[in-house]
Parts: sequence; C-alpha cells; structure tokens
Amino acid sequence: MEKLLREMIAADCQEVVGSSPEALDKLRNRLLYVTGGTGFVGTWIAEMVCYLNQVHGFGTGLILLARDLDTFRKKAPHLVRCPEIRLVGSDVRDVIDLPSEVDYVIHAAATPDNRQHMTNPISVMDTITRGTATILDAAANLPHLAKILNVSSGQVYGRQSLAGTAITEDTVGEIPVNSITSVYPGAKRYAETLCSAYWSSRKLPIVTARPFAFMGPYQSLDKPWAINNFIRDALTDNAIRILSDGKAVRSYMYPSDMAYWLLRMLVDGGSGMAYNLGSPYGISLREVAEKVKEFSGMASEVLVRGMHEDNSVFVPDPGLVSASLKLEVKVDIDQTLKRSLRWFRETVKR
Repeated sequence: MEKLLREMIAADCQEVVGSSPEALDKLRNRLLYVTGGTGFVGTWIAEMVCYLNQVHGFGTGLILLARDLDTFRKKAPHLVRCPEIRLVGSDVRDVIDLPSEVDYVIHAAATPDNRQHMTNPISVMDTITRGTATILDAAANLPHLAKILNVSSGQVYGRQSLAGTAITEDTVGEIPVNSITSVYPGAKRYAETLCSAYWSSRKLPIVTARPFAFMGPYQSLDKPWAINNFIRDALTDNAIRILSDGKAVRSYMYPSDMAYWLLRMLVDGGSGMAYNLGSPYGISLREVAEKVKEFSGMASEVLVRGMHEDNSVFVPDPGLVSASLKLEVKVDIDQTLKRSLRWFRETVKR
C-alpha cells in the first residue's frame, strides 16, 4: 500500500484512540484470533492492533483466519509484513482447534452482501450457523479464554415500522420465515441464540456486537448499497441515482470508530450482552446523495428515480453503549464522506 494511504489509516486510528490508549490495556501482550480476518471488519481490526503495537507498544498478537488470503496480501501488504500478524487459510467450518495461547476471539466470518445471500443461500446460512458452533466449540477448550466477541448484524432486528425510531437492543421486528430475504438475518438470529446457549450452559464469556452501516477505507464500491453507489457515480462523473423517494433514513459509521468500538466491546462488554454498533446520527438518502455531490466537487446531478415512498428508519439507539462503555462517535458524517472520497480517489488511481 502506498505511503499516503497508510498515513491516512494511521491518522484515523490515532484520532479514535487518542493519546491515552489505557481503555484497551487488557489487550497488551495478549493474542487475538479473528475469523473472517481479511474482510472489512478483520482488516480494520488488524490496522488498529498494528497501530497500538507500533505507537503504544501493546505487543498484541493477531491471527487472521480467512479463505481468501491472496486478495488480502494484495490489498494490505503492509499488514502481512506486520510481525505480530499471522495468516491462516481455512474455512471457519473446518476449524478443529485454536492455538492454546489465544486469549480473545472475534468471530466475524460472514458477508452482509445480499447478492451472495440470494445466489448461495445454503452456503451463507451454513457458514453463519455451523461456523459459529465450530468456533464456540474450539474456544471452549482454550485454557485462558478472556472473551469471545460475536459479530452479528443490525438486521436481526427485522422489519421496522415505517414511522421508525432509533433501534434499541430490545427491539423486536418481523423476519419472514418463508422468504429468501431472511437467509442472512435469520441465520444471524440463530447464531446469537447459539451464543446465548453456550454462555448459559458452558459459561463461555460471550459478547455480541450488532453492526449497522459503515463507509470508509477498505469498503468496496461495487457493493449493492446506496451510499457505495453514490460515491462510485460521483467519482466517475455520472448522475447519482436514488432508486426510492430518498426519504429513507440511515446512519453511517466510519471504520476507525467501528474498529475501536469492537475492541472496547471485546475487552469491556458484559458477558451475555448485545450492543449496537453504528452511528446514532440518522440522515436521509437524499441528503447523503447531495453531500456526496458537494464534497466530490464533480458535476454529477442527483436524480430521484424511485416512485415508491420509503420512510423507514434504520438507526441504532446509542443509549446502552454510551452508558455502559462510554463510547461515542468521533468521525461525523461529513468527515466520513470526505475521507471516503479521498480514499477512493487515491485507490482508483492505482
């Protein structure tokens, strides 16, 4: 990776960690094992751990488990060279044992890309359900396991009312049982229940994070999400198209905030608890599109093409993470978009 891009990431990490990284001291000289380790979440965990090691002398080891290591080597060669990182090529469902020296486990082996949910639904469900059981069984044999963080999804909350308000961890929405669209949220709900069963019956220290939406470095602009399409269209000087009426409200967290929150949930989250992971600051798709147009400096126009109304709100309530973990968003939506545009401009050049 070019020096400029590495400097951008380091600055992002420094901003959220600050000059006093004591909140993550429990990770010092410990070993983390991350499934889905080369994906968006795993890559940012690796960036944050490397930053803590290089700048604050944490001495934290990291094992990244993933099926596709070649893509990661091309995407982040600087992380591959990081002496504290070890890569393991395997399907999460094939894991039998974890290294005995592992202290923390982050289970993030699943994709939120709904195109894969549609084309490979059985494989997606099996990876989430059987993969979670496999990792929990392996973790149960660790001699000094401190915590497991299960990365679930905000989609477990199901369909929300059109009037929608911010979603708390106790919110319950409908997930149709006879629809292909339920493949991912249904499997994630099962995985969470499985974690609860292991916590109750086998006393495993398990915490769950429920991610919402993100935008920033290491995202892919070919993902089927509105904000990704807006940025791609703006950078290619095409019209920014909104396929609904643009009134749907979403929130977007910058990935340095995401990685820091995940590590804080890992070390300080209460066993058996589930926490929202996302920005509490909602914004309509129309507003996002207009900001992308403004910040990109391109001549793209915003076209609202959808004829159907969408007043849905998919924004997490921050009450629990704020009260119990003292977490707050450091990067606002304007900076999220500006930094993302800068990152993608630089990476497209390469």
